Amino acid sequence: MVTYRGAYMHERLQTLLAVGALFMMPSLSLAQSSEPLRTPWGDPKIGGVWDYWTFTPLERPDEFGERGTLTDEEAATFAQEANAEALARDLAAPPGDPGAYSQAVWTDRSRATALTQASLIVDPPNGQIPGLTPDAVAREKRRLAGDGQPVRIRVGGFGTAGPEERGLAERCLLGFSTGPPLLPGGYNNNVQIFQTPEAVVLLVEMNHDVRVIPIDGRPHLNDDIRQWLGNSRGRWEGDTLVVDTTNFTDRTASFGITGLALGSAQELHLEERFTRVDNESLMYEFTINDAASFVRSFSGRLPMNTSDLPLYEYACHEGNYGMENLLRGARAEERQVLER
Repeated sequence: MVTYRGAYMHERLQTLLAVGALFMMPSLSLAQSSEPLRTPWGDPKIGGVWDYWTFTPLERPDEFGERGTLTDEEAATFAQEANAEALARDLAAPPGDPGAYSQAVWTDRSRATALTQASLIVDPPNGQIPGLTPDAVAREKRRLAGDGQPVRIRVGGFGTAGPEERGLAERCLLGFSTGPPLLPGGYNNNVQIFQTPEAVVLLVEMNHDVRVIPIDGRPHLNDDIRQWLGNSRGRWEGDTLVVDTTNFTDRTASFGITGLALGSAQELHLEERFTRVDNESLMYEFTINDAASFVRSFSGRLPMNTSDLPLYEYACHEGNYGMENLLRGARAEERQVLER
């Protein structure tokens, strides 16, 4: 039997203990130095609030061909064009249509740039997500031909009979850009990292998802315990924090963001790497290993920039009137059909 609540409460308790221990630690000055910044107990310092928003696309656009690297001028032009294209979607909605999120208001574009790498995916060399295995394609066809469960997509769904037919982000179960792995989305692209000698805690602003990552050598949870965010264990390799995450549930995609949901995460093994580059930046890298879903592993990379802004509460369930109104609207449409 798969156990969710027990593992969840255990991890939540660890979060409280880790954060409490953090505030008992003396602060560390960010003095300029050629040596890596260190915590009082000697680990590389990666704590703080980090912004990972960028205009760089997940996969390499066709216009760049086989080129994996752009010039500074090309990256700046791409960012300007991507921003202009998004803002152009802020058009007046037709009568009766409430419209969508305003790109100018809801998205954090003021500090965003495009990277000189042509895509966030850096391996395979073509900058594209590998294809699904034949078995994964067959499983997906059977799921869609049946009752569509489980719904692994973050935003969207296949029906309106109840909330279970809607996407995971629409139901406030997972954020649509929080992963893992962490990938930039429309807004709330911030993560706060806490450190103690025994654990690292990732608090993502989107959907306030929390991952407590022990770094004390303990093993992963038993295989029959499956969690929405998987079960993470960390270790230091030199000045890089390496995080291995397994024990994902098959209710999520092996790789997904917003409207993308590929494969099942049941056999996913995710590796993430966090490396402090300088006072202002942190390099984040990830590798998807899932032979049950993809024909090969693939990797991505993006820098995170330090932020002087705090995280804000993402009260998804408390303000999720969209789900209620979506279902109410569907019932109203059904009544109109019956009354004709």
